[in-house]
Amino acid sequence: MAGHIQDRWYRSETGPNGKPVKVKTDRHGTGMRYRARYVGPDGAEKSKSFPDGKKRLAEKWLSAIETDMTRGQYTDPKSMQITFRQYAEKWLDSKTPSATARKELGRRLRLHAYPVLGSRPVGTFRPEHIRAFLATLEAKPGIGPSYARNIFADVQSVMSAAVDDSLLSRNPCSARSIRRPRPEAHPVVPWAPAQVFAVRAALLERYRAMVDVGAGCGLRQGEVFGLAEDAIAADGRTLRVVRQIKHVEGRPVFALPKGGKRRDVPLPDSVGQALRAHMDACKPVEITLPWDVPEGPEVSARLIFTAEQGGMVWRSNFNGKEWKPALAAAGLIPEADGDGKYESAREHGMHALRHFYASALLDAGENIKAVSEYMGHADPALTLRVYAHLMPDSRERARRAIDSVLWGASQEDHGP
Repeated sequence: MAGHIQDRWYRSETGPNGKPVKVKTDRHGTGMRYRARYVGPDGAEKSKSFPDGKKRLAEKWLSAIETDMTRGQYTDPKSMQITFRQYAEKWLDSKTPSATARKELGRRLRLHAYPVLGSRPVGTFRPEHIRAFLATLEAKPGIGPSYARNIFADVQSVMSAAVDDSLLSRNPCSARSIRRPRPEAHPVVPWAPAQVFAVRAALLERYRAMVDVGAGCGLRQGEVFGLAEDAIAADGRTLRVVRQIKHVEGRPVFALPKGGKRRDVPLPDSVGQALRAHMDACKPVEITLPWDVPEGPEVSARLIFTAEQGGMVWRSNFNGKEWKPALAAAGLIPEADGDGKYESAREHGMHALRHFYASALLDAGENIKAVSEYMGHADPALTLRVYAHLMPDSRERARRAIDSVLWGASQEDHGP
């Protein structure tokens, strides 16, 4: 049996005849009599108290602990004392070195997970509770499948950490009966070159080179806004993507590109010329912003793209006052209504230039690993999931490859 049982009402002493005898302790007759004690997998002693007359129950409890340890199903008793919210907030502090990521993750948990799951002790979770949570999530207005999937992934990560810490024997989110939210399939439809040129022409001249960088190097909007004059390598043929401008709690900050990955992207001559011409017409301006979080250290960079007043380009202003009118002029969205408002155009945001870049590379036969590297994706599998349907049909290449071998060989003399 794992551990031992301590009788706190009696202690053993050596009697006059040298034999052990039981002597009442100061606690005799008060409080819980038996304390079952054992050492957990983490090396710390655990215990549970039982009243007088329940020694057999204490023995059964210890026996069950031993069985759970043997089967790999052990859970720490404190899992019944710590709530999901308490554990999640403790886990969140050590989740990632990125303060921005912690804030965003914490916001999703606070808004959507804690109201449903927050007060439940970690050790009591079963798949039925996760199924009920998902049903609540799906019924909540304003939460689409993709966002719901992110929230579910957050909860699943908390539960996985609880399993690692022996607070749960298995992750209830991984049960076979759990159906995680599936985002709706929206295959990427890249712009045609004529549409790229039309949007570019409709923008103010100081913003046109943004289109060249987005469509010609695949940068995200925040990376375009954060592009500095030192991004062009000395050889003039490489663009170094080392920062972005993003907004944390409504405030702009400099930060590493998405995923914390700096990258080098081939700089086409056409894009390089467009950038140099832009910098001759609109000189780079030194902008100072906090790094990563609003309270972070201040960092300065001479940005290539700035607003007409000379400051940084604000995403909301640019999208509403510059980008959407250009989309309407190019015929991609309807003109503004009587109040000057445009329809939502998520599929035609600046990310459309990034889709164009990927489609152009794949159509030219570039391999998926290289495309993934240039775009700063986490891995080629992500690139493949998003853009596989844009890859040239392999059937015709297969026919040509086999025909070239067989037809060439058929012209040789192979004998009777």
